[in-house]
Amino acid sequence: MKKVTKIDASYYLNQQPRGTTNSNLGKDEFLKILMAQLQNQDPLNPMEDKEFITQMASFSSLEQMTNMSSSMDKMVQAQNISPVLQHSNLIGKEVTYNKYDEDTGKIIDTPVSEVKAVSQYNGKAVLEFANGEKAYVDAVLKVSSPSSE
Repeated sequence: MKKVTKIDASYYLNQQPRGTTNSNLGKDEFLKILMAQLQNQDPLNPMEDKEFITQMASFSSLEQMTNMSSSMDKMVQAQNISPVLQHSNLIGKEVTYNKYDEDTGKIIDTPVSEVKAVSQYNGKAVLEFANGEKAYVDAVLKVSSPSSE
């Protein structure tokens, strides 16, 4: 009996990429199907008006859903702007904010200071004040124009 010690690489199955199928019909495919139906219909027994109207309503719904989907995508992208940009309008404003005890997490003061800069830490906006302190945006209680003294 022969002993097999090695598999020849020429016996391997070739890994060929499989094509992806798109099961969703787009508006172009829908119109092509509708045009083919109209061109190939029996002249003695044409498509009913109700059928044609139903198909056109389906096409209209498809187009509206496509437009709504792209609008939603744009809205989501707009919401994903940097927290720094989102809160940069606070620079130069006078802000009342909660100051927390680092050990207990309790509010120890509510100082008022002008925002000098906005930075980011762990995905959250951090306000840097004229008094040298820093605070997360969610600690802000009040925003106002700086008082002219």
